[in-house]
Amino acid sequence: MASVKVKFRASASEGQPGSLYYQIIQQRVVRQISTDYKLYPHEWDAGAETVVVGGERQHYLAAVKERADWDVSRLKAVIARLETDGRRYTADEVITAFRRRTQEASLCNYLHGAIAHLRQMGRERTAETYTSALRSFMTFTEGRDLPLDGVNSALMERYEAWLRSRGVRMNSSSFYLRILRAVYNRAVEDGLTPQRHPFAHVYTGVEKTAKRAVPLKTIKALKRLDLTGKPRLALARDLFLFSFYTRGMSFVDMAYLRRGQLQRGLLTYRRRKTGQELSIRWERCMQQIVEKYSTDCMGDYLLPIIRRAGDERRQYTNALHVVNQRLKRLSELLHLPRPLSMYVARHSWASAARQRHVPLSVISEGMGHDSEATTQIYLASLETTAVDDANRMLLSLL
Repeated sequence: MASVKVKFRASASEGQPGSLYYQIIQQRVVRQISTDYKLYPHEWDAGAETVVVGGERQHYLAAVKERADWDVSRLKAVIARLETDGRRYTADEVITAFRRRTQEASLCNYLHGAIAHLRQMGRERTAETYTSALRSFMTFTEGRDLPLDGVNSALMERYEAWLRSRGVRMNSSSFYLRILRAVYNRAVEDGLTPQRHPFAHVYTGVEKTAKRAVPLKTIKALKRLDLTGKPRLALARDLFLFSFYTRGMSFVDMAYLRRGQLQRGLLTYRRRKTGQELSIRWERCMQQIVEKYSTDCMGDYLLPIIRRAGDERRQYTNALHVVNQRLKRLSELLHLPRPLSMYVARHSWASAARQRHVPLSVISEGMGHDSEATTQIYLASLETTAVDDANRMLLSLL
């Protein structure tokens, strides 16, 4: 069977980036496929034959690695298909078949391109959600890609039924389908396939979820809870409170806060999800939490979530998991009917503001939402409660 390797060719000009290429060896004949992926020597691990992701170009490097892994996967798929034909083939045939498949307008190939583009733009979280959708769909197709022209209503209905059969909830199913729809519509805009409306008969809405917000009395009880001798639970509690204090700041934005973003009594940051810039007036309660955990080992970060350079994303995701587990323990100590989580802090700020008649437009701007419609989703359960209270008042008049 032919072999495939990723190789790096350094530039002949000093200080200039070199390029990646793929090496195909079949029956001792060596062939190469050039790419336009540019790397500096220190961004290539020759021993592991892989891209080193990190530093100032980490988003670009992650995108390059993503595309290279996908290219190698398709090369191996080409080789596997030639092997099943049961005839002798050459390295040149592998390259020809690979280039033919590369030129084909396929759903997964196009989605991979979208993921790489998101990583280059620094939208790591969105790239991860697209990757989850891709993995789910490729599990459904048993690893087979399909042309964009083959995306139709019947296929999407089968995919939706497959998701339900695996116990995937309606909102999660809708989430995957919305991502595929967005990618498909972009391909239509690019002229790669005609619009066939393949998502017309599957559910792509957002079903109301159980109420996540907790009342202010719960926030107060959490704040007063005696956690002497329990520093890990205290940290989880303080991070929850910091989110609430900062208008429901998301955990990922908290993790990447740096000291330099606090200037003249204002904390200014850019939401990693939307890119929107927000400014928050710095209050004493926020300062107390920062001072409590301020140590030299934190470097330039404001909060003790990311503690070292190099694998920031992994540190953030691990910390979120740990903090949410500890918040569950705090929920038990407070005898709450539903567990706390960092997301609850965000919902709770929105609900508390709404209960005090803060205009929806102000809440939406304070949370950095793209639209008031998103804020309405946060407040849906609150509005239901308000209607129930009104109904009770009317019934009392009978």
